Amino acid sequence: MSSSPPASPSPASPSPSHCDGTHPDLGELLTNCVHCGFCLEVCPTYQMTGDENNSPRGRLRLWREEHEGRLSVDPWTAHYTSECVGCLACEPACPANVPYGEILEQVRHQHVEQARAKPRLSLRLAAALTSKQWLFNLAMAPARWLRSMGILPHRFLFAGRPSLIESTAQYATRLMKQHRPTGPKVALLTGCLMEAVFREINFATIRVLIENNVQVVIPPDQGCCGAFQEHLGLDGVEEMRAQNRTAFEPLDLDAIVCNSSGCGLALSKSLTDRVPVRDVLAFLGDLNPVRRVRSPGSTRVYVDLPCHLIHGQKQAGIPANVLDATGYTWELAPQARDCCGSGGVYNIQKPENSREILAKKSTFLNEAQGDPVVLATSNHVCMMQWNSARSGGLVKRPYIVQHVIQLLDPGDDLTVRPADHASRLPGNAQ
Repeated sequence: MSSSPPASPSPASPSPSHCDGTHPDLGELLTNCVHCGFCLEVCPTYQMTGDENNSPRGRLRLWREEHEGRLSVDPWTAHYTSECVGCLACEPACPANVPYGEILEQVRHQHVEQARAKPRLSLRLAAALTSKQWLFNLAMAPARWLRSMGILPHRFLFAGRPSLIESTAQYATRLMKQHRPTGPKVALLTGCLMEAVFREINFATIRVLIENNVQVVIPPDQGCCGAFQEHLGLDGVEEMRAQNRTAFEPLDLDAIVCNSSGCGLALSKSLTDRVPVRDVLAFLGDLNPVRRVRSPGSTRVYVDLPCHLIHGQKQAGIPANVLDATGYTWELAPQARDCCGSGGVYNIQKPENSREILAKKSTFLNEAQGDPVVLATSNHVCMMQWNSARSGGLVKRPYIVQHVIQLLDPGDDLTVRPADHASRLPGNAQ
C-alpha cells in the first residue's frame, strides 16, 4: 500500500448527498455506525496495513466528519476511499446493519464528481463502451479470438473457446427450438464483459439450464448491469438500471438468473422487488440438477466463494448439491470466504494491494492435492484474478480456473457445438 495519498484538488466544501430518489440520504446512512470494530477482523485492507483509517469504521468516520463539516475536505479521505476493495465483508459482520456498500457507492460518485478521484482513461473508455453492447462486443472480438487460440497477452486472460460470431441470444434461441424445455422460465443476464470476452460461460449456462428442463430467454434490449460504473463512481448507473427494468419487467418469468455474482448483485438493486434475481447456481440448487458421471480420476476441485455472492447477495455459498452434481471431488478452498482482491476493477486500480491479498489466498495451490487441480468460482472477474496468480508468479504449479457452471456443462451431449474445455478435464465421462 502506498503511504501518501494521490494529489487531488480539494473543493471548498463537500457537495450534497448523491440522493436522487433512488439513493437514501447519505447523511442519515452515515449515522448508523456504532464504532464497535467488528469490521476490522474481516477487512482485507485493515488486515494488510493495521491502519484504522483503512478500515470500514475508519472510512465511515472520515466520511461522516467531512459530510458534517467537522473535517476539512482533503486528499487523505479520497485516498482511503480508493483503498477500499468493496468486498462488503464488513456488512454481515456489522451488528448495526450499516449499509456500507450503498454508502461507498455514493461517496465514490461524489469524489469523481468533485474531481477528488479520476479513473484512468482506459477504464472510462471501457465504461463508455459497456453502454453500447454491440460496440463493446466488436471491440473485444480480438480478445475472444486470442483466447480461442490460447494466446493470452494479459495476466487476467485465461484460455477458453468463446464464440466469435454467434451471440448468446442467438445460441439460446437455437437451443430452445431444438430441445423445447417445458419447466421454469428464466431470463439470463448476459453481462457486458461476459458477453464480449467470456461468452463460452454464457453458452455453458444455457446448456446446463436447458438440460435441467429450464426455458431460457434473452431479452434483446437488456444492457450492462451498471456494476462497472458503480466501481468507478461514474454517472450512468441509474440509466442502465432503468434500461434493464424496461427489458426484464414485462416478461412473464419465474426468475432472472445471473452467472456472475457481481452482476447479480448490481441487477438486484433495481429489479428484486419486481422480478426475483437469482444466482444461477442457487437457482439450479432448488432443482437438484442433473449429475455428471465421471470416470475415476484424480481431479480435485477447490471452490472459492465470490464476495458479491456471500456478502453482497447474502448467500450461504454455492449449494452443495450443485457442487456434487459436477461429479468431481471438491472442497472449499482455504479462506474461501475471504476476498481474492479482484474487487471489480480494484485489481487494475490498486494492483499492488490486489496482489498482496491474492498472494495470501492462493499459496495453497502450490501444494494442493489433485492432478489436475481446478480452482472453481462463480464470477468471471474472480476467475481473471485467480488466473493472475499463475501469470504473476504467485502459483508455480499448473492449475485450471473454471466457472462452476462449466463443470456442470453437458457439452456435446446437448449440442453439436464442440464442448467447452471444462468438459475435457480428466475424469469426464460423456
